[in-house]
Amino acid sequence: MKLDDLLGEYYELEQQLADPAVHADQGQARRLGKRYSQLTPIVSAYRQLNQVESDIEAAQELAAEDPAFAEEAKELTAEKERLTERLRVLLVPRDPADDKDLIMEVKAGEGGEESALFAGDLVRMYLRYAERQGWKTEVIDATPSELGGYKDITISFKNRGTPEPGQGVWPQLKFEGGVHRVQRVPVTESQGRIHTSAAGVLVVPEAEEVEVEINDNDLRIDVYRSSGPGGQSVNTTDSAVRITHLPSGIVVSCQNEKSQLQNKEQALRILRARLYAEAEAAAEAEAAAERKSQVRTVDRSERIRTYNFPENRISDHRIGYKAYNLDQVLNGELGGVLQALMDADTKERLEQAQS
Repeated sequence: MKLDDLLGEYYELEQQLADPAVHADQGQARRLGKRYSQLTPIVSAYRQLNQVESDIEAAQELAAEDPAFAEEAKELTAEKERLTERLRVLLVPRDPADDKDLIMEVKAGEGGEESALFAGDLVRMYLRYAERQGWKTEVIDATPSELGGYKDITISFKNRGTPEPGQGVWPQLKFEGGVHRVQRVPVTESQGRIHTSAAGVLVVPEAEEVEVEINDNDLRIDVYRSSGPGGQSVNTTDSAVRITHLPSGIVVSCQNEKSQLQNKEQALRILRARLYAEAEAAAEAEAAAERKSQVRTVDRSERIRTYNFPENRISDHRIGYKAYNLDQVLNGELGGVLQALMDADTKERLEQAQS
């Protein structure tokens, strides 16, 4: 949409939200409020830019009488360039899922116990980063390994309120999906040799029930006895649930909760997210087919990143990112690599918008 159209939509939303009758329908009020919050940074940048342009004009007029205003006009011109670029970035078409919460699955790959330990390292890294961002996290399901790692784990990451563009859970973590490779001397290695193992990460936006309709007739639901750590009910009741979505073949399971009903609800939550992601991927593939020249710099391909412990190095293979602060990254300081991925995506979106 053009800037004038977005400004018009913003002012119309402002009027609607000021009408008490709108708030009688809480669902509609939330939708309007969410869109209003999305447009606020754009309108704010636009207003700041207008003010700076007015200040530049005034400073240039006064510079003839007082040279100090010439320096002020120079500083204001630099600020104008910064605001112009910010507004340009804000106007880039956004990912429709940018305001959504996220479900992440981390699975140990080949490499046995070492791979499970690395999966545990990745989980702690993401949880620490989420804590720094003020996000809410919830472990939906987990299968721990014997040495304290994870064979597989599913976690939800939730925004607090409506985030500004680029500050939410999905835009920051959506490129984490793929194979993460580690190079280090495992704790299980007696001769000090460096091993390479991997863990897989799957990220999908969390879908609301109204966004994904699931027909009960399309589901096969199996119950079984839970296994592994999880409380007194484990191994005593058939509380674990496995759901197979017959049309897509997607299978999800959950055993963390004590009751079969709770596990079923959590499994359906994961299934909705996967079906939503599948639909989004199909739509994206169709759009890409229509734009044959489109080549995405940042995708969720195999072997996206390497964590090299001997060199304290982290490398993201999709954008050529490399840094020697692996210890800090694993402690939750993910900002550098995540920002590099978001910048690459923004650059590509800008190029596509201009082509």
